[in-house]
Amino acid sequence: MYDDDGSRNVSRRTLLRASAGVGAVSVLGAGQASASDPGGAQSWFDDRCPDATLEPSMGHCEGSNMDGCDDDHPETVALQTAVRDALAERYPDVSALVDAGFKPYFDTLNRDDDSWSHWINPDFIADDDILNPERPESVLVDNDSWRSIGVMFIATRDGEPVDPPAVYEDGDADGDATDDVIDGDADGDDDHDAHGGGRDEDDDHDGHGDHEGAPGRCFPWHYHAGLPGRFGWWYYRQAYEQDFANRGLGGLELPCRTPCMMHVWTIDHPDSVYAHGAPPPEYRDQEPAENSDLETDAEPGTDELNWDALPDDLVPKQRPDDLAALVPGL
Repeated sequence: MYDDDGSRNVSRRTLLRASAGVGAVSVLGAGQASASDPGGAQSWFDDRCPDATLEPSMGHCEGSNMDGCDDDHPETVALQTAVRDALAERYPDVSALVDAGFKPYFDTLNRDDDSWSHWINPDFIADDDILNPERPESVLVDNDSWRSIGVMFIATRDGEPVDPPAVYEDGDADGDATDDVIDGDADGDDDHDAHGGGRDEDDDHDGHGDHEGAPGRCFPWHYHAGLPGRFGWWYYRQAYEQDFANRGLGGLELPCRTPCMMHVWTIDHPDSVYAHGAPPPEYRDQEPAENSDLETDAEPGTDELNWDALPDDLVPKQRPDDLAALVPGL
């Protein structure tokens, strides 16, 4: 974050060093008062967000186009290979993710998660990289084996949503994606509204609307406008970025949508490398991860990865269900 004179002020990384529970506890107190106010629900679901829904929903970021994405395209192969190598070398399992600063997320209110979860890295969300396989904002984990199975890139700079780049455009394939967008220096358009990049007010936000991406463009970025997804992003910022402590009452406001996000699966997927949902469980059959570095009695391959399976020091003071009671409609 920067002051008006361009100088660096307190970063999100610095905020992470604050007491893990201070922001969330404050949110509980203030949030309960707001929820008891007949008008308080407007901070969660109001006319600020005309495309928001109570049920889970996703939409395509402006310019999105999946028709141009091909699993055999040289850029897709290069990107998936780079992600696979990064996971194997740096982030193979939950123990490695913890060591690298990733935080448990567990899709917050997703009651039907099909035994997979997101782990999220506040430092990588706060940096300037977009689409960097060595610094993925989120890693996707199989909850049975506790092993990494892909990544979710999140289009943010300094923690704020920006417009993401295409994976490739028609005619730009050269078989060396590291010279295109996956070197961590991809340029997204930084012109965005307060809650995400480049939304066209006429877009259809149910995930099935028209897109204006070029036919040969691979741009598989999506966002979530449903209340559970919006709450999930808000919860992440409360639990791990101390948004309330940083922004005061402004930190209580639910965003209209999440930043743009994009999956890249490193194991076989029957739909696409970029598919939104996880591969079916039978595609995720792997040897259980080693777990010697985590102080927990839970065992990969025997115990499902969830909040209760983690060491106490990895669990925020308030879990999603604790804060969900404050949100009308959840």
